[in-house]
Amino acid sequence: MNAKAILDTAKRTIGLEAAAIDGLQAFLNDDFARAVELVCKCNGRLVVSGIGKSAIIAQKMVATFNSTGTPSLYMHAADAIHGDLGMVQAEDIVMVISKSGNSPEIKVLVPLIKNFGNPLIGLVGNLDSYLAQQADIIINSTVSEEACPNNLAPTSSTTAQLVMGDALAVCLMELKGFTGADFAKFHPGGLLGKKLYLRVMDLSVQNQQPSVTPDTPLRETIISISGSRLGMTVVLDKDKEILGVITDGDLRRMLEKNTSLNGITAKDIMTPHPKTIPPEALAVEALDVLRKFDITQLVVAKQKQYLGVLHLHDLIREGLL
Repeated sequence: MNAKAILDTAKRTIGLEAAAIDGLQAFLNDDFARAVELVCKCNGRLVVSGIGKSAIIAQKMVATFNSTGTPSLYMHAADAIHGDLGMVQAEDIVMVISKSGNSPEIKVLVPLIKNFGNPLIGLVGNLDSYLAQQADIIINSTVSEEACPNNLAPTSSTTAQLVMGDALAVCLMELKGFTGADFAKFHPGGLLGKKLYLRVMDLSVQNQQPSVTPDTPLRETIISISGSRLGMTVVLDKDKEILGVITDGDLRRMLEKNTSLNGITAKDIMTPHPKTIPPEALAVEALDVLRKFDITQLVVAKQKQYLGVLHLHDLIREGLL
């Protein structure tokens, strides 16, 4: 098989699966809306089950539902009929995923769920199947053909199931008013978590707070800058309000302009009205400001009161850049 043939097969696979996804829009009907509303009002959990490849899709769905505010459990259809049905509680909703809707395990599981009295949603690719006939609500995930060259291996069908699951999850997010702040509660770890919850104050508190007065002599100003290892110092008035900042760059520009350093004080060098950021701002917001103005430090302040310094290196250390 040459490279062209390989690429042609790959393109055909993607094309077939894309067509399968596009076809799902025709199946978004009142039953789909009922399913979303039912799950949204549920006081229990959404228990998602399947067999074979559908079981793997069920696991991914459960992960997505849990991370977006819909409490969910995964239950393998085969294990369910050997004891795992004990996880299904009275107020739970059960969703069973199957392409054929006629798998032996599904035919055993469905009557048990019906006997429990739990609402049953069938995400199924065969509307004439046993699962479709028994489900209280049907979500149609029928595909015309698998991407498999033998039209056998679950490919287009599992992709369709996955997309329908995502559609359910996103609809539930919007119906519940699930926000970025809510998302952060469930994703505290890793880079994603840091972007959603790490705030400026969490980083600036680790740094020194170098400062001088407008009349501080040049030598002491330089010591303040170098001592903090932040490459800057803040100029404060007698009320501790921010007048300006002095950075390494300000010092270099001053040296280029002046031949004599006698009598130079902080007010002669400072850059007035520096860029500031409130302590409660997200660290990623601070990164946007640093990038926008091509600077490496930000003064942390609230109502002109100096609270600290955030340096670009703080953000790099946290992996945000």
